[in-house]
Amino acid sequence: MTLTASYENCRRLHARYGRSYYLATRLLPQWKRRHVHALYGFARYADEIVDSVTMTADRAGALDALAARVAAGLAGARADDPVLPAFLHTVQSFGIGHDDIGAFLASMRADLSVTRYATYDDLLGYMAGSAAAVGTMMLPVLEPAPGREEAAREPARQLGLAFQLTNFLRDVGEDFARGRVYLPMEDLDKFGVEPAALGASRTGRAVRELLAFEAGRAREHYRAAADGIRLLVPSSQPCLHAAVDLYGGILDEIERRGFEVLAGRVRVPRRRRAAVFARRLLDSAGASRAERRVRVELP
Repeated sequence: MTLTASYENCRRLHARYGRSYYLATRLLPQWKRRHVHALYGFARYADEIVDSVTMTADRAGALDALAARVAAGLAGARADDPVLPAFLHTVQSFGIGHDDIGAFLASMRADLSVTRYATYDDLLGYMAGSAAAVGTMMLPVLEPAPGREEAAREPARQLGLAFQLTNFLRDVGEDFARGRVYLPMEDLDKFGVEPAALGASRTGRAVRELLAFEAGRAREHYRAAADGIRLLVPSSQPCLHAAVDLYGGILDEIERRGFEVLAGRVRVPRRRRAAVFARRLLDSAGASRAERRVRVELP
């Protein structure tokens, strides 16, 4: 597996499974895109081991084997794998923290045995190792402005939490079919929702009220992340604005449908996706030109 082929595998995984963020990534300078694809591709690769309906082998063993290949690669061993050469190259190129990688793999491992979360704090613990860790892994590629690296870390975590909670709301029925309930059990009790109601063909009133409550939490995470975008270099900001617009658009669409998420998958209309991309495309071109001029002028 050549490095170029590995990056292409990651790009294809991103294009297939992460349509909203993939579209936003097209607003980045070209040299950054493949690194974002590599990080997303690795995350999706691990997620497929945990969630793939076609995988019949020992999932825990497969995940352990992946973790072992990652550890060996980080120690300098050559990775014979469709995704890891690109992932490890990106990690090494940007000095991405190994603790974040370990936290992510630990959350993937939790998905093999944990099917319920008692409280929102418990769920936050899981998300801290999944989406929040991916957010902080992405941060060096997206480039905080000089001196803003530490300040940008918490907004990056919050944006990961916002995106993942949005996915949980959209995918509540699919997750239930896999045997998982990510919404906190204390919240189900609060709104009088039995777990089986999350697997119904239509969304009942109590479930809608529950989802509205959780949507409010997602909005709080989006607000906590908002100031972090301006801490990035200008050429990365249009991508993040577009990602927020698109993922926030999923939340908007869920709300517009009255939280009916069980009758069919909620998607942002293609026209709105195109409008978001077009609106940010001009910003992207201007920011990249301005940034190139500044970098050329630096001694």
